[in-house]
Amino acid sequence: MRHRKDHRKLSRTHQHRRALLRNLVTALFQYERIETSVAKAKEARRLAERLITFAKRGDLAARRHVSTFVFKPEIVAKLFATIAPWYEERHGGYTRIIRIGRRLGDAGEIAYLELVKSVEQKEQERKDRIAAAEAKALAESGAKAEPKKKKKAEAEEPAEAAAEAKPKRGAKKEKAGAGSPGGGAKQRTTRRKVGG
Repeated sequence: MRHRKDHRKLSRTHQHRRALLRNLVTALFQYERIETSVAKAKEARRLAERLITFAKRGDLAARRHVSTFVFKPEIVAKLFATIAPWYEERHGGYTRIIRIGRRLGDAGEIAYLELVKSVEQKEQERKDRIAAAEAKALAESGAKAEPKKKKKAEAEEPAEAAAEAKPKRGAKKEKAGAGSPGGGAKQRTTRRKVGG
């Protein structure tokens, strides 16, 4: 019997358990799907659904209550602006647990904890993913074409610079006469031997 057994302790102290659940719930709202053990998923689900209900209220008191539990202000904003409107017509059951097997190390049962989405939302996300993949492929193909153009331009630049650097025959004699009495004599550089 489970008389007066309110929750799973998860083999942690009160502070450690609270910190763990805050992390899980924050990650769930951030990524909309997390992978964890079944026991942790069941505990996090209780809190996540309560926080979504608060977010559906949308008033200042609800926002303050949620922000005492969720770590990041941007996640609180996402919860109120994006996630809560998904569930306006729904009374509970905002999350689902999908069991995916056992962990290799200790054979603990693992599951996905995710936010439930409508068919329209899933279709829109699929379109967004496809568009992002196409944009990435286009950017990569453009990035590959750019270095070829740059290499070609860089190869042309030294040739132009060398052509400009070559003095004309008449210009050499003028420089030699304008300098010191020695004329256009080159300065000698001495090289020292390195080592012993």
